Amino acid sequence: MTDLQRESLCHDPVHGYIPFISKVDEGETSERALLDHPWLQRLRQIHQLQTAWWVYPSAEHTRFQHVVGSMHMASRAIETLYSSLAEVCTDVPSRGYVECLARLAALLHDVGHGPFGHFFDEHYLKQFGLTHEKLGAHIIREELGPLLRKVRCCPNSQLLADETIDPAQIAWLITRPTSEETFDAPCWLTMLRSLFCGLYTVDNMDFVLRDAYMSGYSTRSYDLDRLLRYSFFSERGFTIHERGMNALVRFRQARSELFRAVYFHRTVRSIDMTLKGLFQDSRGLLFPGNPLEHLDAYQHFTEWSLLVDVARWHESNDPQKRELAPRWQALLERQVEWSMAVERARVEPSATDVFSQSETAEFAIRQNLPEEYREIAMIVDLPHHIDRPDPKTAAAGQNFLFREATQKIRPLTDDELYKHLPLSQLVCRVYLPTGAPTDHTTAVAAALDTLLGGTSDDDLTNM
Repeated sequence: MTDLQRESLCHDPVHGYIPFISKVDEGETSERALLDHPWLQRLRQIHQLQTAWWVYPSAEHTRFQHVVGSMHMASRAIETLYSSLAEVCTDVPSRGYVECLARLAALLHDVGHGPFGHFFDEHYLKQFGLTHEKLGAHIIREELGPLLRKVRCCPNSQLLADETIDPAQIAWLITRPTSEETFDAPCWLTMLRSLFCGLYTVDNMDFVLRDAYMSGYSTRSYDLDRLLRYSFFSERGFTIHERGMNALVRFRQARSELFRAVYFHRTVRSIDMTLKGLFQDSRGLLFPGNPLEHLDAYQHFTEWSLLVDVARWHESNDPQKRELAPRWQALLERQVEWSMAVERARVEPSATDVFSQSETAEFAIRQNLPEEYREIAMIVDLPHHIDRPDPKTAAAGQNFLFREATQKIRPLTDDELYKHLPLSQLVCRVYLPTGAPTDHTTAVAAALDTLLGGTSDDDLTNM
């Protein structure tokens, strides 16, 4: 029976009541102590949707809300999956250990994120060979390790007397697999990792529900209960019964639709382009260097701190900051430097297609422009998310399918999954500087139509 004196609840719009441990014996660490820790509280100041909140007014949810939801999702997954994990892995620890470990990994999987989430990975952390996962793993091991070792229980279970949480296992779970890994993980931990880097995870099962709800896209975008009910661990790994395939297809379909409608919205991409230019010109002024060498400063570095800071650059004694201040102020007022001029649907490109990369597409478009327009400023955007399991990545091979008729388990390949989904149309967008002349838009549209082999608007007018 749950000890209600030790437990607290928070209410979540997606999951309802989420329990967590708030009172523990002296010398132990409660889940509440971790939730209240500065490394977790800073996530309240980082949006879950890096720039889409500028487009979807209700999508103001943060990384903090998401990680709390992911923690709860971990408990739901372990409740369903622990018995099958114990059957196929003789080395598995107690349910209390596995559940506490999974909850902690889910709670801390985004702890390394900087302002604007994944955008910050690409346009800042990358220069130091870092990702938010690598940075988060360091924070877990070195900054939070002593606290994590003293976690003894979660709402549904507790560790055995001889068990101690290993922060290195948490760090390993949240880090995307690579071919150069040296960590010697036991069978049960390797299988558990598929809940953090497979086709459906405690991370993406939460954010698909949360992002769909908060953006207004859908109040219940997929059937979570059915997806979990038909999932289990087999001797091959994380497996779904064929009766659950329709739920998995619906989940991946909802995730793909969020990319199309929300994450890759044309104005969201305009904001990203504007922000990219600002980061390129401001990078050395935003943070003092490698976050691993400035962890104290990084703990206080969030979207709030960054946006408040740049809003004051017009008062700075630094001439470079004063020069950049009007551009940052324009962004704060939601004025973008780039606007979509033309959008066309296209079929999925081959490796030799001019639309396989934005650089080759831009070159081809310019070649089809009249001479007087070939040097105009433009950005070609090919916003497509390859929503398929890639067999070439180290994270591949995490998911399996059980066929009831044959009683056989086989790898869950993209053919098996995506034959249920319609062939998706990809998009080519051309962005021009905001306020560009109409004749520039007309010329670019005609050039793009020529490349795609379609009928231009001018041709339709003359028919």
